[in-house]
Amino acid sequence: MADIIPAECVQTSAPIRWVRVALDVPLADLYDYRSNEAVVVGDRVIVAFGRRKMIGVVVGLPEVPGCDPSKVKDVLAVLKDIAPLSSSWLHFATFAAEYYQRPLGEVILPALPMPLRSVPSYQGKRSGAGPVVRLAKRRASQQEATATSVVPQLNSQQEQAVTALIAAKGFKTFLLYGVTGSGKTEVYLHAAAQTLALGKRVLMLVPEINLTPQFEQSLRARLEPVAGVNGVAVMHSALSDGERLRAWLRVQSGEARIVLGTRLAIFAPLDDLGLIVVDEEHDPSYKQQDGLRYSARDLAVWRAHDLGIPVVLGSATPSLESWANAEKSIYQRLDLPARARAVTLPSVRLVDTRRLQMDHGLSPHLVEAMRARLANKEQVLIFLNRRGYAPALHCNSCGWVSQCTRCTTFTVLHRLTAQRAQLHCHHCGLAQNVPKACPDCGDQDLQPMGRGTQRVEEHLAELFPGARVVRIDADSTRKKGSAQALFASVHAGEVDILVGTQMVAKGHDFANLGLVGVLNADALLFSQDFRAPERLFAQLMQVAGRAGRHSGHGEVIVQTGYPEQAVYQALLKHDYAGFARHSLQERQAAALPPFSYQALLSAEARELTPALDFLRGARELASELSAHYQTEVVLTLYDPVPLRIVRVDNMCRAQLLLESTNRPALQSLLRHWLKLLPEQPDARRVRWQLEVDPLEI
Repeated sequence: MADIIPAECVQTSAPIRWVRVALDVPLADLYDYRSNEAVVVGDRVIVAFGRRKMIGVVVGLPEVPGCDPSKVKDVLAVLKDIAPLSSSWLHFATFAAEYYQRPLGEVILPALPMPLRSVPSYQGKRSGAGPVVRLAKRRASQQEATATSVVPQLNSQQEQAVTALIAAKGFKTFLLYGVTGSGKTEVYLHAAAQTLALGKRVLMLVPEINLTPQFEQSLRARLEPVAGVNGVAVMHSALSDGERLRAWLRVQSGEARIVLGTRLAIFAPLDDLGLIVVDEEHDPSYKQQDGLRYSARDLAVWRAHDLGIPVVLGSATPSLESWANAEKSIYQRLDLPARARAVTLPSVRLVDTRRLQMDHGLSPHLVEAMRARLANKEQVLIFLNRRGYAPALHCNSCGWVSQCTRCTTFTVLHRLTAQRAQLHCHHCGLAQNVPKACPDCGDQDLQPMGRGTQRVEEHLAELFPGARVVRIDADSTRKKGSAQALFASVHAGEVDILVGTQMVAKGHDFANLGLVGVLNADALLFSQDFRAPERLFAQLMQVAGRAGRHSGHGEVIVQTGYPEQAVYQALLKHDYAGFARHSLQERQAAALPPFSYQALLSAEARELTPALDFLRGARELASELSAHYQTEVVLTLYDPVPLRIVRVDNMCRAQLLLESTNRPALQSLLRHWLKLLPEQPDARRVRWQLEVDPLEI
């Protein structure tokens, strides 16, 4: 089948058709073109846009164009190498665009694999051989089916949860609240098997790429007998363009019955879905932080509603939004209060560091506990959510601190080898050589300030010379497959001490891990972000749950200078429900989400003044618009403020927060507001963007 039909090759006697096209451009408009060839909604076309050629998606077939027909350009080519995007998928994309206040083309096109939206894939030297044709010639052979694993016996709570999921008719949102190690994955697998047996497909989302290998292994082993060989497709941003295209095509064709992926997988072209699962639903990684700033968790709920199917949100520490919905019976909560294996939850000990003599950031209590666990042939996890060797380099003589030249933040010291180090900015990516002497006073005795995972790893290797120490963070897992290999070595018992960041805190079932030590937990305690206590508690509960999952008698030691804080006291008792109750009371008193709805307008410019001026004008405009709404709808417009880290990559940043007690009223205001913002006097002097339901303020 030909994959390109050049418009100029079509007979001139063919009837003229007007097509409305969505393009990946930062403009809210759709664009009309003329086609002499039959085109259906969902087709991709090559069109001229200004001086460029672009691939767009047909989203409408108007009877007449929206402008003077004589000015309408011709479609250059109609692409027919894949089936048209379905109406239900386009409906989903349209909702995402409307809710998150973005152009439709900025939703549709980035959701496609790069070769399907790239004009060079269809023109030039390879003209006539689109990516799908070329792919078919070299498609890898199907994977062999994995040997079926033994299906564990469900306990009564797991059985009740599976029964509730299977019995659901139509749309229903379930909050699967289970302590760490309670067997939530088994509930997912049993429910997925039943869904597949009914001829429907399953979409499973996980928050991070490094969690996909172990989930994929479980899905293939347990569900391929139902889904068929090669019935699992994996979708995430670390795949190459070719790998992502192959997975996408297998999903669209119906070959893949199970889709596993990170947040981008919510846009998988699935039309016969029967179940959506969002594991670790509380995780902030489900929120996209650039472009279309969507929440994959929230879109999963809407997509399930649109398709009339159940969706499962699973977590040991649910987001307060989901917990509040369960309390109001909007979601049905399914509880797994005990670990699946007959083992107890780990004990938690708070070590007050205020009057202790610390050894490179380690308390005597933690060092002693590590010695005991290592002597007992158990593994130890040291959790520090700060990568690099040290957060900064400083001079004791004059107080100089390593500063990024492009950002208002410190550069982080990284050890590249035993003899070589660099200073890296984690915000703009700037890399600098370590100065041989202080730039201000000339003192050559520059010292690292604070500790990152590299420095802790180095000290632990010296403190426990016979132990095998491994570090897992974003630096040690840059190469493809490295994270999977490192985790495999931990599971194989080839590691005694694991040092890691949040990458190790969730989803991993370490069989022989007896002790978890938490360093620098207080970093989030006094953040200006009202969500910081919720994130800290979830982080600590998740990493604590890695201990003692198989043998019991696990232990967690949290070093803190503020042991009396409510978040730590709740952690002592593994009391998520109590923490959530207290936090929701505080949120309600302050009218914060989930008791209000927010939008964040951000602006950046070379200087701070234009950014703030633009936001002040935007605030006045929003105030004028809000006067048209009913008086019982509370709309709060905060003052524009610079961000905590004002300058990043030589751009100064500021933000304006809007808050309302009524979501539809806020959405309506945003829609009108966005049409007028480009006309503001300072709009051309700044880069600005709007985020609905922001997670970081």
